[in-house]
Amino acid sequence: MVEKTPILDTFTYIFLMLGILIVGFPIIYAIIAATLSIEDVSRVPMPLIPGDQFVVNMQTAWEKGDLGTQLVNSFIMAAGITIGKIIVSMLGAFSIVYFDYRFRTVAFVTVFCTLMLPVEVRILPTYEMAANLFGPFNSLWSALHLDGLAGWIAGHDVEMRLDFSLLDSYQGLILPLVASATCTFLFRQFFLTIPEELCEAAKMDGASPMIFFRKILLPLSKTNIAALVVIEFVYGWNQYLWPLLITTNPKMMTAVIGLQNLIPQADDLPYWNVALAGALIVMLPPILVVLLMQRWFVKGLVDTEK
Repeated sequence: MVEKTPILDTFTYIFLMLGILIVGFPIIYAIIAATLSIEDVSRVPMPLIPGDQFVVNMQTAWEKGDLGTQLVNSFIMAAGITIGKIIVSMLGAFSIVYFDYRFRTVAFVTVFCTLMLPVEVRILPTYEMAANLFGPFNSLWSALHLDGLAGWIAGHDVEMRLDFSLLDSYQGLILPLVASATCTFLFRQFFLTIPEELCEAAKMDGASPMIFFRKILLPLSKTNIAALVVIEFVYGWNQYLWPLLITTNPKMMTAVIGLQNLIPQADDLPYWNVALAGALIVMLPPILVVLLMQRWFVKGLVDTEK
């Protein structure tokens, strides 16, 4: 029997609506500002009645901020990070759970400890590695006198050092962020819940480890993968510090970084309507991903397929 508590239900709905209003008011404010003219948006207080300049402001933000190229860069970066994280994490968890090798636990603990080292903490060594991928090997290269030999072979009278930069490239935007201890941990915990009989049956049928991974583990993990796709895509799309450091070419700039071109400067007119219109455009792709994947996202968090 379900107890009816109309008064408590009323207060619950009131608090729920207040929470939604508090959380959603900045977005509502941005939408209204994006519909106003510069005269209206400059008024204090700004009117909360939508205007008729929404299409004009969107077009101005698109052209002034070069958002077309930046959105493509952001999508490639977010999709690359998402796919890379899932592939690396699944293979890492598969190795830790299903292969019995020495120091397996140490390997997992080492991966798990990286949760305490976010990108901001290891930003300097990560940037140095991206600036020259072969940088750590240059000392050995010089110690073996291979730099002079390489220069002589190339017909130059100078020493040639190993140099391979990831700056201003999609590889530089994606590769340093594909390792994920969180995803590895989640896949490991899921793989531990899969009955051992499945693995034993696959062995009896002569299936190799990768066939077992591809035909059994991968289909069973699709709800988990769907949930992580949403989380990691939003994570990759919202990256600010790393793209800001790794890119100097405007053609490689991501949309989150490019919004700074729309923010009014000290001597400019306060075109906040255009800036907020650009912010809405940049917000749209991750919102669409969340809405389209919502059912799979919730299912991946609360349900498992076995």
